[in-house]
Order: sequence, then structure tokens, then C-alpha cells
Amino acid sequence: MIFSTTHTNKEAKELTNELLGFPFSFYQSLKMGGIGSKRMIVEETSQNIANYTNKVSDVTYANIELRPEGIIVLLNKGLNNYTWVIPFRQLVIYKTHRLSIHAQGKYICFKNNMLYKENKKFIAKMIDLKTTYQEEKLNPVYE
Repeated sequence: MIFSTTHTNKEAKELTNELLGFPFSFYQSLKMGGIGSKRMIVEETSQNIANYTNKVSDVTYANIELRPEGIIVLLNKGLNNYTWVIPFRQLVIYKTHRLSIHAQGKYICFKNNMLYKENKKFIAKMIDLKTTYQEEKLNPVYE
């Protein structure tokens, strides 16, 4: 789901908390070494997301925030902000020559440049969190 979050949107916040869980506490985020990525340059998107990105020569930046049960991709288009809420059960990550996030029939690819390289630890943390979620929630151990 993509929400316009330029202005406070109570419904979007409630739905995000319902789908992904409440944000990590301050202590948890310190323990994890941070829960947000540095900004990355968007290189390519699906047609569904193209409406939320800058046109032609303008650069679109995005950040990723971790939640207990998913991620939030924060897109900036001019003065507008958009939030793409992705539960881990729908998230597919391709890490080739660039980072590509797929979910809900949409995708976003990030440019492989210095900004991407600064986020390598964060990307590894995101993949580990997704793997842990899948092992615990989707493949429960019965005793």
C-alpha cells in the first residue's frame, strides 16, 4: 500500500502499525545499530510507482525504515512524501548489481553508487530481519 504522508495521516499511521507492528523502541534501535537507511537514489520503478517519483531529469530519493514485521519505503517527490508499506511476507529482495525491492505487484530499484555502498550494513540487517521473521512466523516449530 502506498500512502501520501506529506501531511499527518492518522489512518495511514494506524494501518501501518497494524500491518508492520509498532516502531522499534529507542533502546531497540540503538541495540540494532539503527533502523533507517541513508537515502538512496531510485533508478527504476514499476508503472504503479512511477506516479510517485520525479519525472525526466529530477533525481528521486528514497529511504527504508525497518519495522518488526516489515519495511517502510519512504519516497520523496518534490515537496511531497509517499510511504510504501511492505510486510515481510510479501517482500522479495534482489541484490544483484543493484538493490531491487519487489512486493504487491510493484518494484523499485536503487542505483548502485556511493549512497548504495554506504547502506550495505543496513541492507544485510534488513535481509537478516526478514529471514528471522520467516523462520519464526512462517515456519513455526511444533513441540
